[in-house]
This record gives sequence, C-alpha cells and structure tokens, in this order.
Amino acid sequence: MVKVVGVRFKKAGKIYYFDPDNIQIKTNDFVIVETARGMEFGVAAVGPKEVLEDEIISPLKPVIRLATDEDIQIHKENKEKAKEAMVICQEKVKDHGLDMNLVDVEYTFDNNKVIFYFTSDNRIDFRELVKDLASVFKTRIELRQIGVRDEAKIVGGIGPCGQETCCTRFLGEFAPVSIKMAKEQSLSLNPTKISGLCGRLMCCLKYEQDTYEDLLVGMPSVGAIIKSQDGVGVVISSYTLLQSVRAKIKLADGSEDIFNYEIDEIELTGKYDPSYQRYSSSRDHSNDD
Repeated sequence: MVKVVGVRFKKAGKIYYFDPDNIQIKTNDFVIVETARGMEFGVAAVGPKEVLEDEIISPLKPVIRLATDEDIQIHKENKEKAKEAMVICQEKVKDHGLDMNLVDVEYTFDNNKVIFYFTSDNRIDFRELVKDLASVFKTRIELRQIGVRDEAKIVGGIGPCGQETCCTRFLGEFAPVSIKMAKEQSLSLNPTKISGLCGRLMCCLKYEQDTYEDLLVGMPSVGAIIKSQDGVGVVISSYTLLQSVRAKIKLADGSEDIFNYEIDEIELTGKYDPSYQRYSSSRDHSNDD
C-alpha cells in the first residue's frame, strides 16, 4: 500500500495522486506540488489515504508544501493575468485570421508557461501566432486544441434538467456514453432530447446504466414469444423499471387480446418472425448461423 493525497487543480477537474511526504494535509487545504510541467497550485480534494500500488503512476511526485498566503496571492494574480491574456490572444487570433475559438487561458504557478485552450473544426497552423504571443508575454507559449466536451466543461451552462452542467459541477473525468444506453433506457432517440450543451450524448445517460443492465437480465424484448396463464403471445412493449411487459395473447377461441404481466408471471418460449407474421419456436432456429 502507498500513502497518497488527491490533488485537484481546477474546479471539477481530474484528481491526481501525490506523495504527502509527511506533511500534515487535510481535505480542502491548498498545496504546492511538483508536476511534469513544474510547480503547481492545487487543492487537496482527497485527504491522505492508502491505495494499492497499481492505482498510482510511478514515480509518485511529492507535495512540496502547504500553500502560504503568498502562494495564494500569486495564484489569484495568475488568474487575473489569464483574463488579460485572453483578451490579447483573441486580438492576435483575429489579426492572423485564424479559424479558432479561444476558450480558456492558464498560467502555470511559476509563470514559466502560458497555456491557451481553443476549439476549431479544422487543423490550425498557429506557428506565427505562437511567435507573436511569445514576443508579448516573454515566456513559453502552448496552444492546446480541446474537444467540445472539454469546452462545455470550461464554459459551463444550464443543462436540459435546469441544473448547471454536471461536467462543470462535479465530473472529474468524462465517461464513455453510447447510443445503446439510450436505447436500453427506452429514451427518445431524437438527438435534441439526449444531447447535452456540447452536442454529444448527455453524460447522465451513464448514471443509471448499471441499474438498467441488471434489470434487463431476463427481460423479454419486444417481439419475443411468451407463455402466460392466458395463452401464448408476443411482447408488444416492455417496461424495464416496472419489470413488466404488455403482450398480445392468442386465446383459446382464436381471438387475440392484450394483457399486462409481471416478468415472473410469464415464460419466454421463442421469438417473433415479423416477415412471415407468425409465431416461431426458438427451436426452429437452433441451426441458424
């Protein structure tokens, strides 16, 4: 086991593990840590704890010290300088006629680098822009192209639910989201209904997916042949959360009627072949490829 402290550098940003190095650190303490790009200012989002060695990336970099009042002041000044740098860079982008949208600017804590985050639909040749910015800021310049999800996280906004976007509020990392999740949750596949502000599938589709996957085990799909106390029929709709189905049942007198069943009241016996409009036993397809 390895003792670590989890540090976050941005609101709702990813948490990185560092070696507390015998420094007494509490949750929400400001700290100065050593990173791949130099000294950085962060907040201890996770207090000291022990984790397995395979959960960390070696070598584990140390926490240098608890942030002093002077460090906090430098961090605030960097935030103000970043706002000024944003305005200057926007003017330079316009002067160079580049098709790029500047999203955010960040100074490293030691002021050794200024990072400009932007989005663009195309590849951008920004070499001349970098030279121009370097002559203005007299330090290293990095332009980093980000995706639309990262842009939404930085800019923020109000989602369809009426709450601030999850990525801005608390999501440290983006989880993969697929259209399959929307289908399994019986949601409308209208893009405007299941897309977030970034235009991609909403992150919240992931929240209930594990529950749906558990509930879908043993749930007959639409078109499945079932046997019930009323007879044999075909499922015409299913309700995952209610664990029930609606089925068209063929009665003994040859007529058909629609019934609702709990899944423990029915038995799955086959599948429906819509091309022939007939019931077919699953045994009929046992030799299918």
